[in-house]
Amino acid sequence: MEQKLIKRLQIFFDRHPSLRGKPADIEQITAAEQELNIKLDEDYKEFIKLFGGAYAGLAIHAFENGESIGKETIIELTRYARKLFNDIKLFPEINTSLVIADDGSGNPIAIEADGSVVLFDLDIEKKRVIACSFEHLIEQNFEEW
Repeated sequence: MEQKLIKRLQIFFDRHPSLRGKPADIEQITAAEQELNIKLDEDYKEFIKLFGGAYAGLAIHAFENGESIGKETIIELTRYARKLFNDIKLFPEINTSLVIADDGSGNPIAIEADGSVVLFDLDIEKKRVIACSFEHLIEQNFEEW
């Protein structure tokens, strides 16, 4: 991620510490990659190593999230989405994706293997690319207040 964006996030979280979680460590990241059989996106890893699960325009989950986000980890969110979609034979690409958030209606937002960020919309059974990268997702949604 660009240093300018990281600095903006740091200033914001210094003002609003309850929106930041506990930074992830390499052991948590490695365990998640092994359990989910994926490689975490580099920009996402950088974000969670600095801020944990945090609010950056939308609730970004990790392992230990900020107070306003909820306790669900990326492992729990990803496993739940995989089970749901595999049971109904929809969105097979969920098996190589990492669920990091939802849209407020329960539809998962995930980082795919190519780094794009997608919304899996169960209501209309369609997938939509919402950002070309995790960094772009943050840039699109994050505003200081």
